[in-house]
Amino acid sequence: MATKTEDNQNQSEPEEIEAADQENDETSKEEKEVEEKKELTPLEQLQEKIQLKDEEIAKQKDTFLREKAELENFKKRLTKEKDDFVQFANERLLKELIQIEDNLERALEVPNATLESLKEGVEMIQKQFSTFLKNQKAEPIEALGKPFDPNLHEVLNQQESEEHEENTVIQEYSKGYTLNGRILRSAKVVIAKKPSEKKEDS
Repeated sequence: MATKTEDNQNQSEPEEIEAADQENDETSKEEKEVEEKKELTPLEQLQEKIQLKDEEIAKQKDTFLREKAELENFKKRLTKEKDDFVQFANERLLKELIQIEDNLERALEVPNATLESLKEGVEMIQKQFSTFLKNQKAEPIEALGKPFDPNLHEVLNQQESEEHEENTVIQEYSKGYTLNGRILRSAKVVIAKKPSEKKEDS
């Protein structure tokens, strides 16, 4: 009568044999592949290397073409966004100007308008326009009574004056403006100069 230990040994023997067979098959397969490679002629080996290189080049070319297509699409999208920005950048600005234009038309359409009422209408529109400029960060340059500054002022004329120091702005033809701290337009001004000395009669 067989013992339990002998039964266990008998059961494990087929499993060990099967595992050994699998290992032998894998080893044989590897040896076969090595033998096949050894059997290749130098020309066939070279052709195999060339084929592998061609496959690698094809993959790199495919990757390059995909990335190139993505870049082209990005450039087209960027160009369109730029064109849209240029085309519609002044949309909000124009809407505010149209409102001022509306008020000008209303002022001109008032029947039997007196000079005083027209003046009031113009003053209202001027205030509205000043607010508009301020909202756009366009600030007026202070000029009257200030020393001449070539960075801010453009001299149109000089005028003799005993009341003002030389090079003081005494008249402003048109206001200057800055936009976000940068000169948008210089103020056109007249500045004071010393009166010329009168020659005494000899």
